[in-house]
Amino acid sequence: MKILAFAGSTSSTSINRELVKFVLKDFQNEDIHLIDLNDFDMPVFSVDREKKGFPEEAHNFLKAIEESDVIICSLAEHNRSYSSAFKNVFDWASRINVKVFQDKPMFLMSTSPGGYGGGNVMNTAKTFFPQFAADIKDTFSLPKFYENFDLESGVINPEMLKELKGKIENFKNQIKN
Repeated sequence: MKILAFAGSTSSTSINRELVKFVLKDFQNEDIHLIDLNDFDMPVFSVDREKKGFPEEAHNFLKAIEESDVIICSLAEHNRSYSSAFKNVFDWASRINVKVFQDKPMFLMSTSPGGYGGGNVMNTAKTFFPQFAADIKDTFSLPKFYENFDLESGVINPEMLKELKGKIENFKNQIKN
């Protein structure tokens, strides 16, 4: 199974990337393709720019999805919504193929330093992504990242770790061939 994984952030210290990397430890026997949104840097989407053609990076993002069997992602929340970097990649890709996520099973996550754990972006994505062919199988939100996560150990809150491990198992059971 080929897993496409990414964080919806371009930060070099992305806490969402750390959460993704932690979850990927439960998929060590799989073919993992962890991408960085910095590799998909494009001009800000506009219809005027679209008339000049689509950036190669937008095609590359869609190709990465196409070549995967499942998607694992964790979205950063900026001002109660997607990061501008993720939204821009998504906007360009969706103009090429409205089914951006190509009916791939997805494990969708979010985290933040605050107590809501990126809940606003999570709720938006849970509603919005299926309209773009995301097959969201399960979700997980980790609040108070710096209190509940250690860079060496991962999720250190026992209840949240138990919840996450249960959701990972649920996801694995749903994607078995």
